[in-house]
Amino acid sequence: QVQLVESGGGSVQAGGSLRLSCEYRGVTYSTDCISWFRQTPGKEREGVAVIYLASGATTYADSVKGRFTISQDSGKTTVYLQMNSLKAEDTAMYYCAAKPWYRGGWYRANDYYNWGQGTQVTVAS
Repeated sequence: QVQLVESGGGSVQAGGSLRLSCEYRGVTYSTDCISWFRQTPGKEREGVAVIYLASGATTYADSVKGRFTISQDSGKTTVYLQMNSLKAEDTAMYYCAAKPWYRGGWYRANDYYNWGQGTQVTVAS
């Protein structure tokens, strides 16, 4: 059974930084990817970044490219999202999710079966 637990959210001034963590268990390391999504009220979940666990390859949404970095720890238990130069429009609930890399596009929330509970990020302008 896959379990995902996010942490690290909070409130920060525009231009500041936060690091989110996604502790995971039960994923298939050789085939799964883990992605970060975000959602604001009334909007669909937006894919932010993905890391393919076996290869370490990453992809980012254009809106965060150059500001956010997704990475994983060597212990194969946690994926991080380092968020720098935060903007007010980054304010959202952030979720991590896992799926086999071959099941649909990384940015399509409907292709993921396993989700964490979310962590709130608020950026004050």
